[in-house]
Amino acid sequence: MDQPTYPHLHPGSTRFDDLLDIALNLRSSREHTADKIWESLDPAQWEATHNPWLILQTASQAKIDALLEKPEIVDIINKSVEQESETSTGRDWFAKQYPDSVLKKASYFSMEYMLSETLPIYSGGLGNVAGDQLKAADDLGIPVVGVGLLYAQGYFRQEIDGQGNQISLYPINNPGQLPIKPLRLPNGEWLRFQIDLPGSKLWIQTWEVRIGKTKLYLLDTNDLSNLPSHRCITSELYGGGPELRLKQELVLGIGGWRLLRALGISPEVCHLNEGHAAFAVLERARCYMEDNDVDFQTALTITRAGNVFTTHTAVEAGFDRFSPTLFKTYLTEYAQLELGISVDSLLSLGRENPADDTEPFNMAFLAVHGSGGVNGVSELHGVVSRKIFQSLFQRWPESEVPVGHITNGVHMPTWLSHKAADLWAETCGDDCWSNKAVVCEKSIKKLSDSKIWTLRTEARKLLIDHTRQRYGRQIAEAGASTREVAAAFRIFDPNVLTLGFARRFATYKRPNLLLYDRERFLRILTNRDRPVQLIVAGKAHPQDRAGQAMIAQWEEFIKTPEVQGRVVFLSDYDMHLAQQLAPGVDLWINTPRRPWEASGTSGMKILGNGGLNLSELDGWWAEAYSEDVGWAIGDRREHGDDPGVDAAEAEKLYRILEEEVVPQFYDRNSSGIPTRWVARIRQSMAKLAPIYSASRTVAQYAENYYLPAAQGYIDRSADGSKLGTEILVWRERVKSKWERVRFGNVITESSDKDQTYSVHVYLGDLSPDDVKVELYTDAAGTGGVSYLEMARSSDLIGSDGGYTYSANLPLGQSADLYTPRIVPYHAGALVPLELSDIIWQR
Repeated sequence: MDQPTYPHLHPGSTRFDDLLDIALNLRSSREHTADKIWESLDPAQWEATHNPWLILQTASQAKIDALLEKPEIVDIINKSVEQESETSTGRDWFAKQYPDSVLKKASYFSMEYMLSETLPIYSGGLGNVAGDQLKAADDLGIPVVGVGLLYAQGYFRQEIDGQGNQISLYPINNPGQLPIKPLRLPNGEWLRFQIDLPGSKLWIQTWEVRIGKTKLYLLDTNDLSNLPSHRCITSELYGGGPELRLKQELVLGIGGWRLLRALGISPEVCHLNEGHAAFAVLERARCYMEDNDVDFQTALTITRAGNVFTTHTAVEAGFDRFSPTLFKTYLTEYAQLELGISVDSLLSLGRENPADDTEPFNMAFLAVHGSGGVNGVSELHGVVSRKIFQSLFQRWPESEVPVGHITNGVHMPTWLSHKAADLWAETCGDDCWSNKAVVCEKSIKKLSDSKIWTLRTEARKLLIDHTRQRYGRQIAEAGASTREVAAAFRIFDPNVLTLGFARRFATYKRPNLLLYDRERFLRILTNRDRPVQLIVAGKAHPQDRAGQAMIAQWEEFIKTPEVQGRVVFLSDYDMHLAQQLAPGVDLWINTPRRPWEASGTSGMKILGNGGLNLSELDGWWAEAYSEDVGWAIGDRREHGDDPGVDAAEAEKLYRILEEEVVPQFYDRNSSGIPTRWVARIRQSMAKLAPIYSASRTVAQYAENYYLPAAQGYIDRSADGSKLGTEILVWRERVKSKWERVRFGNVITESSDKDQTYSVHVYLGDLSPDDVKVELYTDAAGTGGVSYLEMARSSDLIGSDGGYTYSANLPLGQSADLYTPRIVPYHAGALVPLELSDIIWQR
């Protein structure tokens, strides 16, 4: 990609420079203070793109100069600059909470980011999480820098043809029209660098995105100096086959860390948002080797303490895997020449069984083996992830597999309507989302019925206006008649209960559960006195034929004469459409097959706008649901793809709509307000919106993962890598001598006060300081404690490395409920993450 130049733009005044700054700062895309400027410059282009940077480039200098002479425009610019300045100085939650923090910078690696519709480098949920977390980190002043890829085409764009078929389109992202700028060195040179690929060098060029004071750096291989095949590496998000994916992940992980190094950024923490970015742990270790003259194992032991891995995958088959042959083609030289290890040693970091030469390389396994903290993205997903990664920690109880959880949240300011944002600011303060927690539940609960209902009715009207315009254009482009297009601009009723269902169309999400009994659903939609209308949206991956077939089924249903005008399928579900749906939908429906929804964020977006949820008890809703905030289907158990469960849950879905949702929406008091419905809104806004905010999420990452990770890395690297080297030596010694560790006799004795549980332990050549001996129980009634540490009470006479360990049990607690075990121990090590050996007394 050539560097964009705009010769007609001539910065020469502070006012003009401020305008450039506003256009390139994606924080403005959620503040909306400057929207009038862009609309004034080019109303048609603003409506079509909402891209300030594009509008600023295509407008003439004369038009811009004339605009800058208008007092009302100057006032808007000044207000925007003032807001940014106040926000910059006010981002002090982290600084106030941790004034002497060891965390100076955390790097955040992700395959995709959803920051604005003007920067289409996202697919869906993963990008949504990454974008919202960068914004929230900026709000809270958490020192984070993002790293990602700039895609020439991004994810595909969707059209629906006249027969209901999905058409996949791949428009080109012109970097000159995106709100990004080339990343330049102090001398003005564009920052470009190389990495090695088999038989050639790959040039990578770089771009900068600003989100407030936070920066996202994007890597791009579409450099004219590259081979055509190499230029296409960053052509498409989630496209191509395994080889393209491997090359993309090499660029993201290895190239991304080298970019930070070229910029002089040395993060204490590296956060991997999914396993796609796991090669960063290798490059981080390589850089440490280079700087400190240590070998790879020492470097990895030290740097892994500062790495955090967040998994979003709910099924083990969802992880990226690469065949050993493909892996060796691209990483043999990197392993041997850069890391100083064999490629087989490198392959072992991505395998469950290092001795199995046929096992594919698993990126998630590399992330686990290279990180000091691992987490899922909801409480239930933490449970699911511990089950998935159990194979890496064999013989450890599933509950102790070292995977925690931090439930996702959404960046509320991004998803709130203007009216909802004003309501929250008025009720809870202008900076309510710039703190770890929004503490205003009591204030929200004091909101009057009329204020809440006015917010909802106005939002629904606006959504219906948007829907009419979008659907009318959509069917016109698909070849609809003039009469059909005119009818489309009249669909829906602003006084009717409006449901929303917008998801990626994949079989596990069951996007067609509402169509299980079409006649019954039709009766719900067409009830004369209490009608219902539904907006559906979503994409199926271009290679997912089953998902595309489900879209076609919805299109077929919509064409039923009785349905027309009551259900629409809006094509090309993207961030802009999501921002229109979230404020206006009365009830958001989500029907995944438990437990395959790792978290889900679509239903969170409606919380601050006063929308309600009806969802499967999966992902975030499994922990958020209570009867006063919404509705739920499912029995909190897993049933696979049992069709009988689909039938039962469809029945419950219809029954909840018929007997609870519809009646509560339409039962009105003398003022026309549905008081029971509004009561649920009030509870949902007060109880859920603050919790499922990305501000809470990123604050938890900072406190629970970033700060400990930063301290762990600093401790291990201090004093010439002393602690890191010590941990590696300990680990290798314990592994080499573990075979001689065993149990002997077990002795239990009772007194009037307690019971003593003693066990003989033989440690061979290991020291008692190298291990812990524990009593483990998974029985109920133990107060939630799963193990008790046993104390070394005496040496065994005449033995070589034999000791007695004892612990006291409360009277009445059966000793049979406990099992002794021996686990490795070092005060600075992460067990079982770094060493998973364990011995149980049989």
